[in-house]
Amino acid sequence: MRYLVVIEAGGYMVARLLLETREMVGEFDAAVEEVGSMTAGLVPVVGALGPEWDVALGGHSAEERASAMVYTLDI
Repeated sequence: MRYLVVIEAGGYMVARLLLETREMVGEFDAAVEEVGSMTAGLVPVVGALGPEWDVALGGHSAEERASAMVYTLDI
């Protein structure tokens, strides 16, 4: 399992690919076609405010984390 978190960062939307342990393994522009392909048909959980996200999203504000879209990828 992996997570794809789409979150605002400095006025831009980025997609962060994280392992099940929430270790980040990649970050890219959320507007790229691959993000749409990976999330097609998936319903995101809105918000990443729980303590399990503190390290992975520590550089983001509470507002950014509250509006983050978290997709669970079965890969």
